[in-house]
Amino acid sequence: MIPLSVLDLSPIVAGSDASQAFRNTLALARHVEELGYNRFWLAEHHNMPGIASAATSVVIGHVAGGTSRIRVGSGGIMLPNHSPLVIAEQFGTLAAMYPGRIDLGLGRAPGTDQRTMRALRRDYSSADTFPQDVVELLSYFRAATPNQAIRAVPGAGLDVPVWLLGSSTFSAQLAAQLGLPFAFASHFAPDQLLPALELYRSQFTPSEYLEKPYAMAGVGVVAADTDTDARRLFTSLLQQFVALQRGRPLLLQPPVDDMSELWSPQEQFGVEHTLRLAIVGGPATVKAGLERFIAETRVDEVIVTANIYDHVARLHSYEILAEVGGLAGVAATR
Repeated sequence: MIPLSVLDLSPIVAGSDASQAFRNTLALARHVEELGYNRFWLAEHHNMPGIASAATSVVIGHVAGGTSRIRVGSGGIMLPNHSPLVIAEQFGTLAAMYPGRIDLGLGRAPGTDQRTMRALRRDYSSADTFPQDVVELLSYFRAATPNQAIRAVPGAGLDVPVWLLGSSTFSAQLAAQLGLPFAFASHFAPDQLLPALELYRSQFTPSEYLEKPYAMAGVGVVAADTDTDARRLFTSLLQQFVALQRGRPLLLQPPVDDMSELWSPQEQFGVEHTLRLAIVGGPATVKAGLERFIAETRVDEVIVTANIYDHVARLHSYEILAEVGGLAGVAATR
């Protein structure tokens, strides 16, 4: 089985707050480190009541400081919200503190709505310069030359692997051109998954960063002891996506027995389409779903997200996935 990693949004659940979300995030990171997961990534979102990881680099430092082996990074930093130099300095700082453990995944979406974009002082055209901004950012991680006018301190000469993230073919093509690893956000945008992976592989150009393409894809996994238990846990995420469709994001809600009164047929169709690759069930169901996903995508690594209301149930979900995914750390934790 291929490496498995974790994408966490530091979910804020109903009845709790961001402080508890960060404690849960660190507890989850320590747990999956012992289980043998490869990476623990956090994502930049703004003005989202149920997501605490807006200051992504700060939360990465919190997680890296509380773990010892697992790679920690961004999935991703929305580069058009920032200057390349500032991100190089932030991740150079993290890499200097935690050598050999920091990843920098970059996206070009705003990670928010249009009004919040304005509050971030982001220009509507800033995504247009994303390719140039990525190249500029990469340059700051190279060893500084004697007469270099602008350098990232810290950052220059440090090992910070840069990934491109995407939910379409745009970043797949750019990652191929630059010879960078690529991660696709199929956990919420599955439609162009296979075309993007094919484009990335077919157009990949070897670089100083990679000799051959390396692709990762995201998938939502909710695992429990039985299929019935897992489907019930999954309703928290369904409620969250209904709220997003309505433009009224919520704290992560408790699971329910029946969704029929909580969404319209049109909303149900839209949410189920968006989340159609999610793997939800007991151990046998999750094992079969994971194997099918890997066979269909031929990815080198899978990154998993699990927005589960109950923290203990979320830890258990990752235990089940580690077991069926054959992670080496499982036996050591028994």
